Amino acid sequence: MKRIKLDKIDRKILRDLQANGRITNVELSKNAGISAPPCLRRVRALEESGFIKGYYARLSANSLGFGLSVFALIKLVSQAEADLKKFEESCLELDLVRECHMLSGEVDFLLRIVAKDWDSYQQFLTEKLTGLENVTSVKTMPLVRSSKQDTGVPISVE
Repeated sequence: MKRIKLDKIDRKILRDLQANGRITNVELSKNAGISAPPCLRRVRALEESGFIKGYYARLSANSLGFGLSVFALIKLVSQAEADLKKFEESCLELDLVRECHMLSGEVDFLLRIVAKDWDSYQQFLTEKLTGLENVTSVKTMPLVRSSKQDTGVPISVE
């Protein structure tokens, strides 16, 4: 993966793609102030160098029947690297776990979990999550409401 230095045009491209992954190359190039072919080359270079990790649609969990979101703080018995990796690998296999973040401090992992309702979450918790090897405690925090859900990072074009 080759590393590139970002200029103002690259930052404009990244800002626009982050806001709208479905923007056309023509519109993207117009916003960046360059023609379409070099814009497409820049996008490919940004992808190849790892600045752009992928494109996706943000779906409505509620519309798809997942009315509950929960944050779970996970504490493990052991923090040996092999045990941390094993827990992370286990989370990859659990569809209801949508995010898994290793933390520093009193807890080892923060998970974001979705479920259809409280009963299905409780079933997941007791049958899957607490049964994972090395899990010593799970502290559950149900999400009440979200007032901001920006993705990505703030990008300054100056």
